[in-house]
Amino acid sequence: MCGAWRSWARKDASTALNRSLCPWLATAFARLSLVRALYAILAVQVVLGATFAVLAATGNIPFTSEERVVRSDRFDSRAAYALLREQVELGPRPAGSKASRELGDRLRRRLPHGSFARVPGGLRNIVGGVPGRDPGRKVVVGAHYDTKDQPGFVGANDGASGTAVAIQLARTLKPRQVRPTVVFILFDGEESPRGTSDGDFAQRGLRGSKFIAPDFKDAEAMVLLDFVGDRELSTPREANSDGALWGKLRAAARRTGNGAAFPDSTSGGISDDHLPFIEQGVPSIDLIDFDFSCWHTRCDDLSAVSERSLDTTGETVLELLASL
Repeated sequence: MCGAWRSWARKDASTALNRSLCPWLATAFARLSLVRALYAILAVQVVLGATFAVLAATGNIPFTSEERVVRSDRFDSRAAYALLREQVELGPRPAGSKASRELGDRLRRRLPHGSFARVPGGLRNIVGGVPGRDPGRKVVVGAHYDTKDQPGFVGANDGASGTAVAIQLARTLKPRQVRPTVVFILFDGEESPRGTSDGDFAQRGLRGSKFIAPDFKDAEAMVLLDFVGDRELSTPREANSDGALWGKLRAAARRTGNGAAFPDSTSGGISDDHLPFIEQGVPSIDLIDFDFSCWHTRCDDLSAVSERSLDTTGETVLELLASL
């Protein structure tokens, strides 16, 4: 700008103009730039304030404690997978069989405060638990440890995976680490007896859960772990599962970086060990990836499961329990 002044000012006055006008113009432009910058900052603050107000009004404020990122290496998936393998190596484990009773004895010893709860027909549920900070509150986590009674079926995913995750969750939780007391139940006799058709399952199956559910009608939630170990794990909400509790599970999955394994979709309703608890008025959810090609076939072996899927489920449920 000062150069422009020099281009038309008289030669004998150029020096004076340069000395008097240029500093004034420089100061004026500096002040104008500062004012513009302050207005820009103010405008940004107004926009941010308005945006925050809208988010607060709609309950969508990001980075609150609900969506915080948490540690996701608390669950020992290696130990869980070792227990899954141990179950499979026992071979078929139909309810009441020698292999099932041997497994039951091992599981009782590993489950904190584990004890047997008798089920009619010579079966045994296994019940244990970890006390919470609020003794008046109770949450049930369950899985079945028997397998379908058919030759060669070892149930790596259908039976062993849920049992392995449940046991490891119980061994990971410390007393009074979470608010509710967490009761762990390993159900016997989930599968219907040999010779019964799939159409008789609702009547002849779920023997352990049907018998024990009335004892836990005061529980505030029930989380069932069933097909939770298959390699391509994708667990949508099962149609009978409580919507509010499932929403908390999905939020826990997102916080632990496992949201993709629990898509925002719903699958068909499934007759499973959570139904007797629903009948008692307990909000319940069933973690089951029923889109599993090896259901009740011999290929449900170690080749069908992965340690990573056990970890995904374990970390998510551990965070869910911490949020209740």
